[in-house]
Amino acid sequence: MTEIGMDASVANVSRFLDAMAFRQGETPALKVPKGRDVDGRIDYLNLSFRELSGEQDAWGFHLKERGICRGARVLLMVRPGLPLIALSFALFKIGAVPVVIDPGMGLKSFLSCVRRTQPDAMVGIGLAIWVARVFRRAFRSVGIRVRVGGPLSRAPQSATREPLEAADTGPADMAAILFTSGSTGAPKGVCYEHGMFEAQVAAIREEYGIEPGEIDLPMLPIFALFNPALGMTTVVPEINPSQPATVDPAKIVQAIEQCGVTNSFGSPVLWKKIGAYCEARQKRLPSLKRILMAGASAPPELMRQFQDILGDGQTFSPYGATEVLPVASIADREVLGDAAERTAQGFGTCVGRPLRGVDVRILAISDEPLESAALDSPLKSGEIGEIVVTGPSVTKEYDQLPDATRHAKISAEGRIWHRMGDLGYFDDGGYLWFCGRQAERVDTGRKIYYSDCCEGVFNRLPEVFRTALIGWRSGGTVYPAVVVEPVAGAFPKTEADRACYIEALKKIGAESEATRSIDRFFFEKAFPVDVRHNAKIHRFTLAKRFSNR
Repeated sequence: MTEIGMDASVANVSRFLDAMAFRQGETPALKVPKGRDVDGRIDYLNLSFRELSGEQDAWGFHLKERGICRGARVLLMVRPGLPLIALSFALFKIGAVPVVIDPGMGLKSFLSCVRRTQPDAMVGIGLAIWVARVFRRAFRSVGIRVRVGGPLSRAPQSATREPLEAADTGPADMAAILFTSGSTGAPKGVCYEHGMFEAQVAAIREEYGIEPGEIDLPMLPIFALFNPALGMTTVVPEINPSQPATVDPAKIVQAIEQCGVTNSFGSPVLWKKIGAYCEARQKRLPSLKRILMAGASAPPELMRQFQDILGDGQTFSPYGATEVLPVASIADREVLGDAAERTAQGFGTCVGRPLRGVDVRILAISDEPLESAALDSPLKSGEIGEIVVTGPSVTKEYDQLPDATRHAKISAEGRIWHRMGDLGYFDDGGYLWFCGRQAERVDTGRKIYYSDCCEGVFNRLPEVFRTALIGWRSGGTVYPAVVVEPVAGAFPKTEADRACYIEALKKIGAESEATRSIDRFFFEKAFPVDVRHNAKIHRFTLAKRFSNR
């Protein structure tokens, strides 16, 4: 993503914020909600790109004065808002390594991540500093602690008035450690290099045609970090990052309308709430050029609903993971053609064609580490296997987890391939199809059942909100079973209701080869899901819950 006047041997996304401050200094860079004015409009703290760049430098000087230097691992525990963005770019600029862990993953998992990462310093709100004192064994590596205020707090002003000099980091220098959501296992720290971040920014800009001056409302805080490099204004949403599914759709819609938002990222669960709100009130959101739905498969009916809400805008579903993003992307017009019908028939979810510069192969399913020779025997079109990816944004390792790295990575001819942990296939047109997580397939010894293929069939029922394929054990035998989360008001109240519901499930399941032999069904009022997107279903938890029934 090298631009005119920039040294290609240097890689650091903070330099793009400085470039935007020079190029469009008075353009709004950040809008953080402060409350409501007398007319009920959202009252924002507004910062221009020049002011945000100044905040970055002020924080950078302050952190250096506190002893945080290049290469230091810094646990970042602040709420979404001005400090999150300004501190992240300040850490990038001085060459320190921010460590970002989801706060809602649970205390035990969070403390385990801290112990393993061994941060040198932490920058956090008062509650975070208190947690570090109470659980001092987990934080014993932390030698520097910097307290930060809330989402509106400004950087301490340094006596130095000169611009902060950026560290001369290269593409292969460590930039950050970002943790996975842990939806199918323990959360793992993913090691990002500066060159990988720059490759992500370039890929996102090119794939979606994002232009400087656009306005973004990111409903996953980490995605706000791309905006200063893209020249987009960031509108901080009124949302609890540890419980995103509790969002009030009225507040999101108000922000979109009031700020003229052109771009927004969020999980399908959030967009379902927003779509239902708009549909009930016949609201349209014409300012939105694009919506990105990610974190779980985007239901075709949700994309269809937003075609009416957006007007000329488009909905996209990017495919990727914390370890490599983006891999592929698909637009609503592609989904709502033949792809939606095939999903309903049990063929999985189409995630589009791989992006330019990204190489994807389908390998035979294996639960063991793979050597480079495995790449020489990719499966043919239509054959379901393991999805492996290489490209400029593919990360090379997990932090302090050599066994996990060896299992997830394949080294070949100077390139690193990442095993996505997903199963899928290519169709004859070169489109990639997702069939489900590798760990969540149900193998009965006679047939393998894939979660996304099976659930796509049962999700067609109007009474179904979502379903989950699980392996149900009885007498040493594994059977495929489906847990159903009905839509509001449709949970069966009597045995007769349950029998009628199951009969409808069996009838629709009989229409597909993928689900014809499934005849065990359970009902759950609310599925356990991941913290980050509130969309990835914890199928192992459901399997354990229903194992003795």
